[in-house]
Amino acid sequence: MKALFLFIFLSNLYCAQNNKIDSLKTFSYKELKDKFYNYYENIKTDQSKVIAQYYLQKAKKEQNALQIADGYVLIHFNENFSNALKYLDSTATVTKNLKGTKYPSQTYLMKGNLYYKHDNLKKALDNYILGLQYAKAQKDPQQIAYANMDIAYLNSYIGKNADAAKTFRYYLYNGNDITDESQHNQMRISLIYCYIELNKLDSANILIKEGLKAPLAFTNKYVHHQYIYYVGAYNLKLKKYDIAAKNFIAAYKYFSGIQDQNMNYSLLNIGKSYEGLKDKTKAVENYTKLDSIISKSGYTFPELRDVYTFLIDYYKENNDKEKQLYYIERFLKVDHKLDEQFKYLSTEIPRKYDTPNLLQEKENIIGELKMRKKILYLSISILFLILIFITYLYYKTKKTERQHRKIAQDLINLVEKRNNEENNIEDKANDLEIINMLIPEPAEQDDKTSKTISEEVTDFILQELKIFESKELFLKKGITLANLAKSIKTNTAYLSEIINTHKGKNFASYLNDLRIDFALNRLVKDKKFRSYKLSVIAEELGYNNEQAFSLAFKKKTGTTLSMYIKEIDSLNDLKKIN
Repeated sequence: MKALFLFIFLSNLYCAQNNKIDSLKTFSYKELKDKFYNYYENIKTDQSKVIAQYYLQKAKKEQNALQIADGYVLIHFNENFSNALKYLDSTATVTKNLKGTKYPSQTYLMKGNLYYKHDNLKKALDNYILGLQYAKAQKDPQQIAYANMDIAYLNSYIGKNADAAKTFRYYLYNGNDITDESQHNQMRISLIYCYIELNKLDSANILIKEGLKAPLAFTNKYVHHQYIYYVGAYNLKLKKYDIAAKNFIAAYKYFSGIQDQNMNYSLLNIGKSYEGLKDKTKAVENYTKLDSIISKSGYTFPELRDVYTFLIDYYKENNDKEKQLYYIERFLKVDHKLDEQFKYLSTEIPRKYDTPNLLQEKENIIGELKMRKKILYLSISILFLILIFITYLYYKTKKTERQHRKIAQDLINLVEKRNNEENNIEDKANDLEIINMLIPEPAEQDDKTSKTISEEVTDFILQELKIFESKELFLKKGITLANLAKSIKTNTAYLSEIINTHKGKNFASYLNDLRIDFALNRLVKDKKFRSYKLSVIAEELGYNNEQAFSLAFKKKTGTTLSMYIKEIDSLNDLKKIN
């Protein structure tokens, strides 16, 4: 009967396992990883193990070397030290010939983390340095960031919290493209630790409050209790020992339940809180419990020296030679290990990490200075070319201005000459159109008037055009060939033919020349007219807008209206002086 029950139990267990695996078949590798880390971080070991095993099985079935390596990485998290190391060695074997991936950098960084977790900080540093070298060679910013952060933890361990804080602060505020939510949160927690150790309590408090409000602190109990622990550390620094003790006790209850290393730090600080409260008995109780855990795990950290010093002094006061001797021996053993690791880290971090970084920084600065020099020379060259171009434009503008001034002066002289001799019919006839004397017009055409236009009609139209000119009807707005033809009782074909033949231009040029000629004459004679705005002058001359007038004036005279008016005023001022 018992055998039957055992068979049924094992069958159900097997079916349940198969059902779990079947449910994972629909997920991609990325989704499987996300589920794994979610379970792992929430201390759901059984679920994370199932996912890791399935991940590796799927990768092997598909013969995907990169994913096989990732599968070994996932599995190693839930294994003991020796097995975990074997799985990581397997990743190195599988990825040996893979190019352009995060391996072998990630393999060394994972090994470093494994050694760090098991308190072998020498090998942890060596693997971090190797991981960093490969990451730099591969130009992988994510793996470089992970290596820098891992080495920052070691700096913090040996008390170089200012250096560590620089790294954590940089990646907390500049690493959004490199770190995920969990890693971002870990940077915040690490920076809080550094700030508390550096007595930057206000900065630590801001980050603690920020972390407690973060979504991860609500969904992840582990993260939440990390912040509870640092609330205690903050209050311990403020000597609020009773509040600190409550927070550390709450943290210890959680971390001890999952056998996490943070329970050791919680016990340490519970003891310190009771020291502050002058309750030596409870302090000893917690320190003794901490020693019991440390003696089994072999895990050490610098603050243990204070624990053993306190216990030695306590039992010395109580004349307990046996326990006094025991804790002296414990102190010496722990101190030797700490001293050995501290010496190694304090020597090798500067040699293997700080110095190469400084040399790289030096090269970067030299490169930057060279680039700045190149940019400076390039900028000077560009500025020089711009200066030459501006100088060219300046002299070109001045030359054009002189040309415009000369043309304007010639025009004024011609206008005045005509005005002075306007009683002389011959001269007046010769200077009838000033513009034509300055700007060459097409050669006069032979009289090719269509034989269909009688001599009487031609004379009539020419007489009407004289009236049109003398009465200055060309100043009206909206004059067209059609409405002019209508007003003089002829057709557009006759009118156009006669203007082209006898005036040597088309109707538009004929009308424009009359207006410009009138403007040139009136501007010389009429000071008030010169003072008008351009838009008013244009309207007076029958143009629809000032732009049309300006363009027509410049095109016909070869100078600008402003230059023409300026020269008139200059000439008048000169006459007054003389």
